Amino acid sequence: MTKHGKKYTDAGKRYDREHLHDPVHAIDLVKTLAPAKFDETVEAAFRLGVDPRKAEQMLRGTVSLPKGTGKTVRVAVFAQGDAARAAEEAGADIVGAEDLVARVEGGFMDFDVAIATPDLMGQVGKLGRALGPRGLMPNPKTGTVTPDVAKAVSEFKAGKVEYRTDRYGNVHVPLGKVSFAKDDLVMNYQAVLDEILRARPASAKGRYLKGVSLSSTMGLGGRVDPTRTKLDESVDGTTV
Repeated sequence: MTKHGKKYTDAGKRYDREHLHDPVHAIDLVKTLAPAKFDETVEAAFRLGVDPRKAEQMLRGTVSLPKGTGKTVRVAVFAQGDAARAAEEAGADIVGAEDLVARVEGGFMDFDVAIATPDLMGQVGKLGRALGPRGLMPNPKTGTVTPDVAKAVSEFKAGKVEYRTDRYGNVHVPLGKVSFAKDDLVMNYQAVLDEILRARPASAKGRYLKGVSLSSTMGLGGRVDPTRTKLDESVDGTTV
């Protein structure tokens, strides 16, 4: 049995874990219950009515968080020539072609996002075993295989995040940090929710959004009413 700390246990006594909250109050709750001394990440988990065994029902894509992630994103770009120079000017942390492929083959993984130009995918494809399990393999569906690497670098640096369905039909997406203003987290949540609803597979039948929960890295989760797909107003009464 997992043994939790005193702060975690005390937090569990302060609210009903089965209650369905509206999204704004759920975010407020998560901020209140975050127990760690460091700035925890707030994450949304969506339980979807999809069959992950069917390729056409596997969701994978990106969404831009209007208020960013609060995290410094390290971007590696596989490019050469003018594209490599453009990536560097856009703020890429690591840029290379054959040399970068060799570094990754040798175990280098000090980056959060990998972007590649189409002409280098023949070489980057060899890194599937290294990058795939970590969710770092460049993919056209997520905009990480593109001739416009400068734009991709800028977007990921500004708060663009990837999402994908896991084997159980769940999607986990970071919304920002506990230190964010409540309304900033609300705006990021709405952007993610809109994207999840937009990406509904045509072949998915029945109820699509089965459950939603919000939690911080070390904190307890708050359940969100999945029927609340639009945020009418914030706690202080201002329109969201």
